Amino acid sequence: MERTGTILRGRDFEPVEGRVVIGDDGRIEAVEEASVDGSNIICPAFVNAHTHIGDSIAKEAGRGLSLEELVAPPDGLKHRLLRQASSDELVDAMRRSLRFMQRAGTAACLEFREGDVEGVRQLEAAVEGLEIDTVTFGRGSIDAMHAGDGYGASGANDAEFGEERAATREAGKPFGIHAGEVDASDIHPALDLEPDFLVHVVHPESDHLERIADQEVPIAVCPRSNLVTNVGLSPYSELNERTTLALGTDNVMLNSPSMFREMEFLAKLSELSADEILRMATINGAEIAGLEYGLVEPGRKARLLVLDGDSDNLSGARDPVRAVVRRAGVDDVREVVFEG
Repeated sequence: MERTGTILRGRDFEPVEGRVVIGDDGRIEAVEEASVDGSNIICPAFVNAHTHIGDSIAKEAGRGLSLEELVAPPDGLKHRLLRQASSDELVDAMRRSLRFMQRAGTAACLEFREGDVEGVRQLEAAVEGLEIDTVTFGRGSIDAMHAGDGYGASGANDAEFGEERAATREAGKPFGIHAGEVDASDIHPALDLEPDFLVHVVHPESDHLERIADQEVPIAVCPRSNLVTNVGLSPYSELNERTTLALGTDNVMLNSPSMFREMEFLAKLSELSADEILRMATINGAEIAGLEYGLVEPGRKARLLVLDGDSDNLSGARDPVRAVVRRAGVDDVREVVFEG
């Protein structure tokens, strides 16, 4: 199997005209330079580094509410709505969001899954038969962590999470935690847990930045969500100088789970380069989750996004990386290739 066009190859997304050769095992065998017909742009499929898709049942709910009123456990609006919904309703709503993400080129999402063990099982039911991967960070109990792929903590001001961290480490699974979303008060306690990654980090101070760099803790940032909830925006350039950043869309209640929209938004409000933002949307999230894709290079699983470079939207683009990050959308998707 092969796909031809302008290939955004490797970590630097070097534009190469040619073909991607995919083996029978679903891995990329070669990236070959050649003169080819067609206008496809071929890039890695996205990895959405932070989602809450359970609240797909409550899209655009909660106008005028604060972040705490919207999502704080246990009685924020989303948690009340989750309790009121039936299991079938939750599974169907999540499945719709997963289908949308798959169609829009997302190969995997790192999902902080509410609902304890039952919530993990609901997500398994929602993704059954789809090609998108869900990396499930269970919440609510150590049993939820064992049922899923890791533990996703709400924040160090909500609980200590020491037992959950120890159990997750013993299980050899990743531990992620929200930190610095509303203010800086929970960043040091979160870092004390030695997490595998942080989420948000909107309000770091100089000593937090030093610890983040020293501990080499990756961060999943969610700019659209932070704007909607009015908590501010992360210091993206300062964080990027110190650690690895990945990109997530956060709560489906607040935002569509579109990596195209998230990339464009970040590109137009920050000083980060298009190359760096595309890395945030692909390989950086994949590496946090231990996934074997996120790059177009030999040996990687072939999870690719093929865009129509001759669409009315992309035709005439002089810089394919900037075009993918700042301009492309789901209507430009010609094909998603989810092999391996």
